[in-house]
Amino acid sequence: MAEALVLERKGQLSLRDFPLKQQLSPGDVRIAIRTVGICGSDVHFYTHGKIGPFVVNEPMILGHEAAGVVVEAGADVTNLEVGDRVCMEPGIPDPKSRASKLGIYNVDPAVTFWATPPVHGCLTPEVVHPAAYTYKLPDNVSMAEGAMVEPFAIGMQSALRARIQPGDIGLVTGAGPIGMMTALAALAGGCARVYVSDLAQPKLDIIGAYDGIETINIRQRPAADVIAEATGGWGADVVFECSGAAPAILGLPALARPGGAIVLVGMPVDPVPMDIVGLQAKELRVETVFRYANIYDRAISLIAAGKVDLKPLISATLPFADSIAAFDRAVEGRETDVKLQIRMPAD
Repeated sequence: MAEALVLERKGQLSLRDFPLKQQLSPGDVRIAIRTVGICGSDVHFYTHGKIGPFVVNEPMILGHEAAGVVVEAGADVTNLEVGDRVCMEPGIPDPKSRASKLGIYNVDPAVTFWATPPVHGCLTPEVVHPAAYTYKLPDNVSMAEGAMVEPFAIGMQSALRARIQPGDIGLVTGAGPIGMMTALAALAGGCARVYVSDLAQPKLDIIGAYDGIETINIRQRPAADVIAEATGGWGADVVFECSGAAPAILGLPALARPGGAIVLVGMPVDPVPMDIVGLQAKELRVETVFRYANIYDRAISLIAAGKVDLKPLISATLPFADSIAAFDRAVEGRETDVKLQIRMPAD
């Protein structure tokens, strides 16, 4: 047994020994976990005990944004070896499924995803994972950055779904972690400039420090007015909705140019209204995002090449012994926090 961060039930976390059966198959690697990021979904399971149909009915280990070191490799593994520093896709699809064969394994109904009931997460000393979804980190990419690849992959998926053209003007509504990741991915994907709107000025200050990012505090001025002024009344080429807030979703048609694209990234808790006629009147293309597929290697390459710097988005790193306090801080939702990480003890 090994000590893990366990969500016992809604609102109750504990650090305790937790038995896991982790047999190594020929195509698997065993990984000593080093760094784990706290995601909004982890926090939501902690505070609400469920997300949609996924309900915490029994104790579950949290965490799905991780990097670590390979400590054992299965007999059929050729792409990794003991000692490699790696990060992992937390979703494991069925390679024989129709979704996987189409290359859209992120929407495979049979996928198992870390820290999604009843699947355990990675806030534990070791995990066993398929080598096919485990990626070696270049020497110049830290463990902390490796654990950021998972949320950045969502931003990358969003940028790809947008079909960005070089020189496009982008707008991201919502400056949470995923909104920031999406803005950086949109820049890397070819946008000449990306606007980010939010109510929280501290978060806007963080993302606004990046070259190519302009911020809009919607407490002070409507985003539609700023975009209209910046584009001569034309509108943004691509609008990424990352807040999941009903008013933001309802206002999307006014932000995009005729023939532009809207990418729905944020997930509303409940069904929300959408201005269908507003979308039709501009013939706006609407795309949706659910996790990511075939992204990790490119995300790692962008980080290694220095095209994307995620380090400023890491607000604090706490030791595993303080992981319950780290989750409580995440629940608190400080406006200056973007991404909290937990450092696992080394052997």
